Amino acid sequence: MKIKNKSIILKDLGVVDYKECWDFQEELFKNVVNVKIKNRREALNKPTSNYLLFVEHPHVYTLGKSGDMSNLLISETELIKKDAKFYKINRGGDITYHGPGQIVGYPILDLDNFFTDIHKYLRFLEEVIILTLNDYDLKASRNPGKTGVWLDVNTPFARKICAMGVRASRWVTMHGFALNANVDLSYFDCIIPCGITNNSVTSLNKEIGVEFVDVIELKKKIKNNFSKLFEAKINW
Repeated sequence: MKIKNKSIILKDLGVVDYKECWDFQEELFKNVVNVKIKNRREALNKPTSNYLLFVEHPHVYTLGKSGDMSNLLISETELIKKDAKFYKINRGGDITYHGPGQIVGYPILDLDNFFTDIHKYLRFLEEVIILTLNDYDLKASRNPGKTGVWLDVNTPFARKICAMGVRASRWVTMHGFALNANVDLSYFDCIIPCGITNNSVTSLNKEIGVEFVDVIELKKKIKNNFSKLFEAKINW
């Protein structure tokens, strides 16, 4: 019987270039997958590790596997002027923006330690953010047929506050969520976020009427809600 490791190692990486962080994700991801492969081949029962990475990225646009390049609305020259990079990556979803003031979370979990249901996993990620926003007295929710976490769904004022896109192989996850905390929203004007037209994007500081949200406190709230939902011990 597999040993289920429900401890999660949390690493707060600070500000890291997107490609550098992607490579780090891939390294952790492959290490976990390799343990699972060795366990199966050699009939071992070595526990697999779980990680949650917090990071902020310099300005960058990323396009998922099913994304459409036409959703990037500026040229390479304009990208350079905005001091922004662009990458095609191996998560699901379309185009999104990462940048300063955005809390990005990359859970690298062996779902065999929790539950083997990718749809449930995505719903849990959304619920972590919904609960966190509730801590700020914001009523957030899912938007049927669309990914991420939203405010004022089913109204003309629907706006997205958190984007999501994941990859999973052998029940090991990578990529994750991007919660706008203190973001310069003008950078979203350069894309059709997640390929969805006629929907706006917002940031937590704007919604609660403050100049700057305390990101340390915000990360603590995310960690606590993540721990409760996944019934996991998170070691920071």
